[in-house]
Formats: sequence, structure tokens, C-alpha cells
Amino acid sequence: MKESLGIIDDEGNLFGVINIIDALVVVFIIAVLVAGASLVLTGDGESSSAPTTGTTNVTLDLGTQPEYITSQISIGDSYSPSENADLTITDIYFTPQDESTRAVVRAELSAPSSGETIQYSGAPPRYGRQLEVLTETYSTKGTIRDVGGGSELTTTETKVVVRANLSETDARRLSEGQPIRVQGREVATIESVTTYGTNNPDKKTVFLGLTLQSVTNGGQQAFGETRIRPGASLSLPTGAGLVKGEITRVGAMTQRGQPATRDVKLQLSNVSPLLANSISPGMTESFGGETIARISAVQRENATIVTKGENGDIYEQAHPINQDVTFTANLSVRETDTGVTFKGQTLQQGRVVILDLGTVTIKATVVSGYQ
Repeated sequence: MKESLGIIDDEGNLFGVINIIDALVVVFIIAVLVAGASLVLTGDGESSSAPTTGTTNVTLDLGTQPEYITSQISIGDSYSPSENADLTITDIYFTPQDESTRAVVRAELSAPSSGETIQYSGAPPRYGRQLEVLTETYSTKGTIRDVGGGSELTTTETKVVVRANLSETDARRLSEGQPIRVQGREVATIESVTTYGTNNPDKKTVFLGLTLQSVTNGGQQAFGETRIRPGASLSLPTGAGLVKGEITRVGAMTQRGQPATRDVKLQLSNVSPLLANSISPGMTESFGGETIARISAVQRENATIVTKGENGDIYEQAHPINQDVTFTANLSVRETDTGVTFKGQTLQQGRVVILDLGTVTIKATVVSGYQ
């Protein structure tokens, strides 16, 4: 009977075939190959799980900028604050702000993804975070006002009425259809102009109907830094220079109410004969071909004065010189749900109105005809 072979025979061969030392060398080589393959496979796994690049859009408020900066800002400008982060300007919005220009841009951020956001230059793009924009021609920074959405800023045509006090010369430089531009971009249009005289013949009160190119800021429409609401101040570079006014109405381009005319009885009390005789029928307050008021009838009589006698009695008598003037004027008014207005003010008995009649400016008291 043949004797079975052991694992290692007397000569040191494995299964009587391979020398044990050679077998160990083969095992070592196989282990090295397996380890190398493991490293290669592990490396492939790591590269496949490397962070992916994501993009998001933000609105950056650059604040007021000098002309030499705004003239350089262009769509397509880009900046890379780090190796794996990029910022590219995709839209631009300019508005006037006093003597300067306010710049707001839309920008696309590209950076490694992290959950539902990206890590742009080490942190997510959060509201209020400041980002730098450095190019070959300019350097600036802006505050994030909005995150997400499309690549363009959403602008809205917003109608407003603005009241401003101007010199007569500047008031005459304003006209309907006049565009308002900043850095060559149209940001507003003058749709209507209504001009009234004041107690200063060199000054005018002007109501401007405007269409503004506004954007949404914090859930409200804004024109630059101005939240569009009644009472807000607004600055506009026009053909008359920088016009500073106050928003009186939003959502319309005319004053409140329907236009109409009213014959209103007005009175001047205890005035000099020179002033009394300067008022006559046919006189008008007009501006730019539009008549605001026309006097149709005038009555004069000696003014009444009250004196006190030696015994303490009160006496009423005619003034020897001064006169009372009562006259009727056809006024261009607006009829509203709450009453009739003239030059933006409600007409009431006893209210003082100002008429610039060209040769004379008067302050007259409303007597009747205002309802």
C-alpha cells in the first residue's frame, strides 16, 4: 500500500512539489499585488465621491459707487476668490442716489456643493454676507440681498407721483416723455408734469407722474435704496439737474381725484389800494400753456376797522385808505372722495390759497364755492 504524502516532506517541499521558501515568495508577491489593487480601487472610490460643483444666483447690493467704478461694471465680469470658487456678474441695475449712483448686480456663484447649498469661499451664500468683486479694472464689494432664482434681476414698472419744489427755470426744463438715465441705462420716465405757483414768484411746486424701474427688496418694491411708499424721498437726475422730491402717491401717475373746475369766491382783507387795484378780471395763473386759475369778477370796498371809544364802547368804521377785495376765480381742481383739492391742498372755508398772477402774487382766503 502506497504511503500518502504529508504537507511538507523531509526535503522541505510543499506537497512534495514546491520548495517552502519559493512558496513564501509567491505568497508575498500575491499580497503585494492585492494591496496595490486595493489602493487603486480605493483611489477610484475616493475620486468618485469627491465634492461636486454647484451654482446659485445672488443679488449683490454694491451701494453707492463713483462714476469711474460704475462705468467699468459689465455683464460677464468674473472673479475667483479661491481655486474652486467663481463669481460671474449676469445682470446690472443702476439707480440715482443723491449725487451718486447706486449699483445692484445679479451674480452666479460656482463652488463645491454642501447639502442643499454651496460652500463659496468657505461659507454658504447667506443674506447679509459681503462678497468681494475684484477684476483687472476695478475692486468693490457688495452685500447679499437675495439668494436663488434666475440669472436676471426682476424689474417692475412702478407708477408714482412725486412732489418737488423747483426754480421756475428748472421747472420749465421738465416735460412729458422725458427719460431719466443713469450710466446710459433708462431707469425712469417722466409721464406727466403739473406746475403750480407759490408765494415766491421764482419758485414752483411741481407734481411729476413717473414710471420707475423698481426691483423687489425685502418683499417691497424699491428704487435704489428708496422703498417706494408715500412720504419717501426720491432723487432724480433730470434735464433740470438733480430733482429731490417726495412720493405723494403710489400706483398712479396723476394726483388723487378727477380733474374739474370750480368758481371759488376769494377775499383779500384790509389791503393797500395799490394791491387792491392790481387785481382785475381776466388775470390768470398759467404755466406751460396750462391755466391753473382765471379771475372772472372783482369787487372792492373800503376795509372795515374796529376802534374803541373813550368810554370803552366798540365802534366799526370804514378804513380811510385800505380796501377789501372780493373776487371770483375759476380754479383747476381735483374732486376726491374726501373733498375738492387745489394745488394738492383741500379747499375749505377760511383756507388761504396762493395765486401767482404774473404781475402779482396774492394770498387769498376762501369764502365760498369750494364744495
